[in-house]
Parts: sequence; structure tokens; C-alpha cells
Amino acid sequence: MIHTQQKKGVRGLKVIVMCFALTSLTTCSPGIANSSKLHDLDMLDEVLKHYDRRALPTGSEGVPTVVSCGIFIRSFGSINPSTMDYEVDLYLRQTWYDHRLRQPNLVKPLDLNDPKLVQKIWKPEVFFANAKHAEFQYVTVPNVLVRIDPSGKILYMLRLKLRFSCMMDLYRYPMDSQVCTIELESFSKTTEELHLKWTENQPVMLYDNLKLPQFEIERVNTSLCREKFHIVNVFFAGEYSCLRAEFYLRRSVGYHLVQSYLPTILIVVISWVSFWLDVNAIPARITLGVTTLLTISSKGAGIQSNLPPVSYVKAMDVWMGACTTFVFAALLEFTLVNYMWRKRPETLPGRSMPIITVKSSKAVMDSEKGDGSAVSSPVQTTARFDTKLHAKRIDKMSRVVFPALFLGFNIAYWLYFMY
Repeated sequence: MIHTQQKKGVRGLKVIVMCFALTSLTTCSPGIANSSKLHDLDMLDEVLKHYDRRALPTGSEGVPTVVSCGIFIRSFGSINPSTMDYEVDLYLRQTWYDHRLRQPNLVKPLDLNDPKLVQKIWKPEVFFANAKHAEFQYVTVPNVLVRIDPSGKILYMLRLKLRFSCMMDLYRYPMDSQVCTIELESFSKTTEELHLKWTENQPVMLYDNLKLPQFEIERVNTSLCREKFHIVNVFFAGEYSCLRAEFYLRRSVGYHLVQSYLPTILIVVISWVSFWLDVNAIPARITLGVTTLLTISSKGAGIQSNLPPVSYVKAMDVWMGACTTFVFAALLEFTLVNYMWRKRPETLPGRSMPIITVKSSKAVMDSEKGDGSAVSSPVQTTARFDTKLHAKRIDKMSRVVFPALFLGFNIAYWLYFMY
């Protein structure tokens, strides 16, 4: 029995020791992790002592270094048609193999975000060919990451804010579709030294809730390209690898329906009110015609201020030109009607004036007194056009003709530019 109690005591002691050991490991695990990280950094420092960041990873093999690129777009700014550019906030990911940084002793990939350490390794010399402006993100720390895999695979990722140029075709504006590109190109290494390619899975990724103010992204296409450069048409600089991402964008016409089309339609309709006013209401009709003409002119100037001066006619130019023409025609119609209303009667050319004989008042009185003689006095009247009737008829016709013509123009306009 005593022997059994001794066994139980030894077993309990083992349990206590195991619990203490587990507690110690749990408490010391952060220190162990930090120690492992420091050990990996020390190993990297030893490797970097004999590392030349100017040399290509595959320079000794005589083959170009292959760099896989991917883009993650965080935000897509508004596309400005007046300056023909757009802003993008993106993450650029580049991966390649550098056997000089292969470290089989690493337990897991080593992450570096210290700019000083990042500068010590070789990185692809690439640039955005169609970028107007670029900013590296420093808030709250430099947004750069280098991940070194034990196999020597390098991941280089950084966050950039760029403004790209986008040459737009505004012929169908604001019912247009545009193709804007992002071009990534090798700066100093030719295709014999550096080869760029897109990552195999989703080379261009968009943020889930990404929305554009005036456009809808229909699709994104990626392609490879090569650029050749000549200096002063004599010295051939070489052929460079490049990547191109094309964004197919379709403009949402809802904003322009409310801000441009609907107000101008109302202005044109208001100009037709003068057809229902009396011809003698000259101040009212002139005020209405001039006011609508000035309003539509200022509206057109405001729309054009947001667009670049181009050498071709845009859909918006056709619309504003037609609306201005309808308003101006309504003012001209009143001028014609007022002229005809005030026109003096004229004798028809080539006709003699008819003579109508009537009894004068004196002859009637003499005949009533019994004097049988009656004196007839000729009264001449001029045959003339009833211009006032024609003026009113023009007003009545304009009430139908102007809306019918404007409706026909709308049907032709929307069918042509929408499809």
C-alpha cells in the first residue's frame, strides 16, 4: 500500500512539472519568436555582406530575370474630361527569384519593411509610362514590404497614388465609352536582361466596394507589349518589356440627364409660351424670348467649361446647338408675326381699284321727302391681304410645328448617339 502511494506521488509530481513547463513555454513564446526573427535578420546581414544589388539575379546565367507583376486597385478617382486624366490608389506587387537570397534555414518567410534594408537588395527598375504624377505613401509608415521566402522567392509590394493620362474620344459625350490604360514598363533593362509578365491569377484586382462617380467599369483586359526607342533617330536604345492594363469604362448618363438635358428641354418649352400670348403683348413676348435665349446660352457655356477644346463636334454640342436654334427660332417667329400685324394695307399690283356705288345720306333724305332724284357718290376701297389673319394663323401653326420638330429631333438624336 505504501508502494502504491509512492507511485501516485511520483505521478502527481510529473503532472506538476509538465504544467510548469507548458506555462513557461507560453510565457516565453514572444521572446522565442523575437529571438528567431533576430537570428533570421543576422543570417540576412551575413548574406548581404557579399551581395551586389547592382547585379541581376540571373546575370551569371545569361538569361533575363522574369518578374511577375500584379496590381490591386484600392480606389479609382473621378475621370476628368477637361484634363483627360484620372487618379488611382494602388498596390504594386512584384515577384521574382533571387538565388543569392536563398536561405533554407529560414523557418518561415522573412518580412522587411525597413526602407534601409529594402534598399540593400536588387529590385526591378520599372516605371509607369503614362503616369503624369506619382506619390509614394508614407502614412503612417512607409508603405513598402519585401518578403524573402526560404526558396529565394522575393515579393516586393508598395503602395502608390498615381495620376494617369487617358486620351478620350468625346464624340459621343456624355453617352461615351472610354478605354483608360495603366502601362508598366522597364526603365533601363532591355528584354535581354529583364522580362515583365502578369501574374497568372487575377493580375489586376479591384476593391470589392469600388465605385466610380460617373463611370461603370465594364471589364479589365491585360496584355504584354514591347517598346522600342531611338535616340535622335540614330542610336537604337533597345527594346523594353512592358505591361498594359486596359479599363473599359462606360459613362453613366443619369447625372447629365438631370444637370444638362432636362434644364435645356424646359428652356425650349418655355420659349413656346410666346405662341399663346397676344400679338400686341410685345413687351412680354420680347422679354420671354430674350430671357430664354440668354439662359440657354449661359447653360451651354457652363457645360463647355468642363470639357477640353477639341477639333470635332460632340454629341453635347449637337444638343446645345439644336436647343439654341429652337429658342432663337421662337424669337424670330414673334418678329415675323409682329411685322405682319403692323403692316399697312397695300394695293395688289396689276389690279384697278373697284368702285362700289352707295347712296349718300343726303340722297336718302331727299327721296324720303318725295324728291325722286337720288345722288350717288362713289366710294373707293382697296383690295388687300388680311395680314392680321395671317399673323394669327402663323402663331397657331407654330404651336404645333415647333413641338413636332423638337420631338423629331429628340428621336433622331437619342437613337443615333445611344446605339
